[in-house]
Amino acid sequence: MNLPRILTKRNLTFSEFLYNFFATISGLTIFNLQFFKEVFLPPYEIPEIKKHMNELGVKTFPIVSVTGLIIGLVMAMQSLPVFMRFGATDYLPGTVALSVVRELGPVITALIFAGRVSSGIGAELGSMRVTEQIDAMEVSGINPFKYLVVTRIVATTFTLPLLTIYVIAIALFGSFFAITIEQGTNFEYYKNAVIDMLQFSDFIPGVAKTFVFGYIVGLVGAYKGYTAEGGTEGVGKASTTSVVLSSLLILLFDTILVKITLWLWPT
Repeated sequence: MNLPRILTKRNLTFSEFLYNFFATISGLTIFNLQFFKEVFLPPYEIPEIKKHMNELGVKTFPIVSVTGLIIGLVMAMQSLPVFMRFGATDYLPGTVALSVVRELGPVITALIFAGRVSSGIGAELGSMRVTEQIDAMEVSGINPFKYLVVTRIVATTFTLPLLTIYVIAIALFGSFFAITIEQGTNFEYYKNAVIDMLQFSDFIPGVAKTFVFGYIVGLVGAYKGYTAEGGTEGVGKASTTSVVLSSLLILLFDTILVKITLWLWPT
């Protein structure tokens, strides 16, 4: 007797999921179009963009520094036994560097950045929405979308590539530290091995796609916060869903961008 009720409840839940999914996609699309409409129109709010870049970038340095160091250490320590098994330890520094530059550095930095920044933007704008501060800006004749949303998205778009370059450098140092401990490698040997393996074209795909990742982080966080409703509960929901959605979109677009970059810059 309970079976029909359970099925009805499951169907309702699945229907709500589909509705929320397509509503989010359509909302993000409209929000995205609104951004491109506003970003090229004056005033450009350059001081506000610089302020957000400083806040979002500088305050993220500690966590990405630790992340980059751990990436290099773990990659080198995990790969060393495998390379020793095949007698190919000479290729270890270059292989670790290639993995960090092309994929691990950009993606993990983007995910850390999403967790740190997207949730913050969602919570901040969500609080302004539920406390009617955004409505007050509209009444005062200020364009809140231009001042609050566009500046944050531009800031995240250009901040993440800089953080990624920094993380790659820290990760390479971490791998050198691990290999030195395990094998006693000197810096000159490590540097030559990395330079022989890496080409400038290896840096282009890894860093270039972080512009897309940074844009996703800013767009999703701003969208969730700007459209938040339901009081403090809505603010918490906006913050949480910002991290989840931006992380999923980063992984999805990474899959697409890897295929594109391999086509444009074949190995």
